[in-house]
Amino acid sequence: MERIEKLKAFDETKAGVKGLTDSGLMKIPDIFVRPSEEIAAEEFTHNRTQIQVPVIDLTDVQKPDRRKQIVEEVRIASETWGFFQVVNHGIPQTVLDGMIEGVRQFHEQDVEEKMKYYSRDIKKMVRFSCNYDLFESKTANWRDTLSISIADQIDPQELPASCRVSSVEYSKHVKILGNNLLGLLSEALGLETDHLENMECSKGHSFHGHYYPACPEPELAIGTTKHSDLGFLTILLQNQIISSLQLVSNGKFKSCEHRVIASRIGPRISVACFFRGPVKEAKIYGPIEELISEENPAIYREVSINEYAMKFLTTGLDNYRALDYYKV
Repeated sequence: MERIEKLKAFDETKAGVKGLTDSGLMKIPDIFVRPSEEIAAEEFTHNRTQIQVPVIDLTDVQKPDRRKQIVEEVRIASETWGFFQVVNHGIPQTVLDGMIEGVRQFHEQDVEEKMKYYSRDIKKMVRFSCNYDLFESKTANWRDTLSISIADQIDPQELPASCRVSSVEYSKHVKILGNNLLGLLSEALGLETDHLENMECSKGHSFHGHYYPACPEPELAIGTTKHSDLGFLTILLQNQIISSLQLVSNGKFKSCEHRVIASRIGPRISVACFFRGPVKEAKIYGPIEELISEENPAIYREVSINEYAMKFLTTGLDNYRALDYYKV
């Protein structure tokens, strides 16, 4: 059977990767097997140094002296790493736990109920899918995803019952945290606190509740291919990964490539919140004028945010080259 036929057959089950594991399979289907050269290259570089993630404590962030210190920590982490972990961020642990549990309950409910939300239409406010780029990527990723867009006011009744309350509660808290982080990032760029918020960087956000089932052959598969995120800021419960900020900061802040490996132990559950900006509009973004000078010329061209989003959504994750497309 040709690859495209195998992909269609898998997609038509509408059961995702969890449907495969529930069937008791001992070997992963061909569509999930990575190229042999990729596996060999990974084995060659396996013994690499363990990376220590920068941790930033937001305690007393509104006190002037303490805030100055935190802004400096944010600047260094953003310029050097492109990501950092925050603690004492103000979101109650019960809210975080509730969101994770809601995602778990959605993915572990009867498949007939999940199928009601299965779709490849990226315009849907709520959709369940396995690999948004299933038909564009070289290798299917070993994960299922529940996507919820909060770009517009959404009627809570449109959300799955399994995570309705937790999603609404988490959304309120994470939006506050997102704007607080954008304030710190603005100051780290030498701008006014509300600069990035006024650019509508936090307008519209979406959740992606990823479910990574245990994999019988994790050495052959990948949970999520190495990539850079769509959007200005991603909050992954505890970790922040900066993306479109690399463009508007003219390369001062880094966009970190990251991936998720497959494991024999599972499931692993994560909730990524993307602050994408007004992606349904033709708003233009480019390097911030205040950051451009004769000594520091623009290295990226202006681009409409919806063009930027569509490039991401119509390209396989393993082929996406983030801001390389927009270099001057």
